[in-house]
Amino acid sequence: MKDLARCLNILCDAQPFQTNWFLKDLRTGETADRGGDVIVPSASTRKMSIMMAALKGVHDGRFSLNEPVTMLAKYQDNDSGTFQHLTPGFTITFRDVLVMMIIVSDNTCTGTVVDMVGLDELNAYSKAIGLRGTTHYYGLPPRGPGRGAGAKGTVTTANDSGLLLDTILAGAGGDMSAAGRLGSTPELCRLGLDILSWQKLNTRLPSLLPAGTKVAHKTGTGPHVFNDAGIIYQGDQPLFILTAYTIGVPFELPDGMPGFAGAAQLIGRLARTAFNSLKK
Repeated sequence: MKDLARCLNILCDAQPFQTNWFLKDLRTGETADRGGDVIVPSASTRKMSIMMAALKGVHDGRFSLNEPVTMLAKYQDNDSGTFQHLTPGFTITFRDVLVMMIIVSDNTCTGTVVDMVGLDELNAYSKAIGLRGTTHYYGLPPRGPGRGAGAKGTVTTANDSGLLLDTILAGAGGDMSAAGRLGSTPELCRLGLDILSWQKLNTRLPSLLPAGTKVAHKTGTGPHVFNDAGIIYQGDQPLFILTAYTIGVPFELPDGMPGFAGAAQLIGRLARTAFNSLKK
């Protein structure tokens, strides 16, 4: 693991922006990180904890996966996902709201779910499951000039996201203690894991992996911030967890490449380097 961590850090050191990461080998249990406890902008990786808090609500009987949820115009003032463009007032199931919140990062759905769960309850839940560096400041992200540097945005750490993914995976595998820590059941953890594996935004962690590699993950994008956090599989077996958070990414890199493309390429290289090292 030390040699692998050194290789990952070399890749990060070559970039003119900050990168924090967490890695866990799921066969041996070994972990490594780079600034893993440093609090960073979460961007939409926050939606993993929102989803699990919502599934706790299902387990507690507050919500039903099949209950109808109306998409209101007040949640459509956003710039992420697809529902912002649709005629307001349509209805989908709560399950499908969670799916769209994750797989295309739909913020109409995100604002709806956070209001249903409650922001204070969401933060209490995050702390209760061990996400010590994670704080949610809003449901629907602000738009306009205040959204940039200096705006109070939801924060997390690379280690927090790794812990959450590890706990979801354990719960989905039948670990009742892990499912209980999430306030959930193995069945609901499996649903959460399935939703993460249906992700449609695949230009980061999965981008350089062998074709067909399964990745259960959630991306996050903000001003000068490009993140991804996920579980990478070999065949049907989970191989490792990798969370990567880039901060201060410039619009253009010294070689002329757009900053977002350089950040995506770096995250892809981190994932491929770990895959090559850890695969059977």
